[in-house]
Amino acid sequence: MKEINPGPAAFHQLAAAADRLLRAVDGLGEADLRAPSRLPGWTRAHVLSHLTAQAPALERLLTWARTGVRTPQYPSREARDAEIEAGARLPAADLLARLRDSAAHWQHAVQTLPASAWDATVVPFTGEVCTPRRILVIRLRELTLHLVDLDTGHEVADTPPSARDIVLADVIGYYAQADGMPSLTVRTTDGTELARFGSGASVVSGTPADLLAWFSCRGNGDALHAPHGLPVLPPWI
Repeated sequence: MKEINPGPAAFHQLAAAADRLLRAVDGLGEADLRAPSRLPGWTRAHVLSHLTAQAPALERLLTWARTGVRTPQYPSREARDAEIEAGARLPAADLLARLRDSAAHWQHAVQTLPASAWDATVVPFTGEVCTPRRILVIRLRELTLHLVDLDTGHEVADTPPSARDIVLADVIGYYAQADGMPSLTVRTTDGTELARFGSGASVVSGTPADLLAWFSCRGNGDALHAPHGLPVLPPWI
């Protein structure tokens, strides 16, 4: 799975992604946050509550890496879901303040993680075994895609190329390990092959933004070129 090497460039990438999201929600009021997001069953407040709670959850994995003491991301799925629901019911001002504080605390946590901890092994909620380098990608992916889910005017195509390409590589890596992935070759419009699943019998090509939107279920794939039709992908996380 995709990883990012820690350092100024990576830390700037994460800070910029958080800033984009915070700017998008700055000034939203109660009615705005209670409006539906693009995620079925979730309001914008649910999306923001998830991102707010995710930051300290990922920090628990950093604590695990730093101390060597097993510190799960969440106690259970039920606890995770309950925390999101509770946060979604907060007044708008309180939720937005918590969102800003959690983003700042996360940024400080990654920038001050000792060098030795970056090679430690941790296990996120998904069950994969990884190092904190992977945690950086997870946070970048969540900030990038959930900004689109907020439905405040941001689309996948608006994502800066450097962040977009990291998230696209991560999403493709997810599908490389997913059960039921159809035989498929993925190319950009200039012919660059990004991935080959199975024999690669079918070909899908498009811009990186359009490919990311389709793979992450943030677009219907209408802009993609697929001579044999778009295949049905396994469920996205």
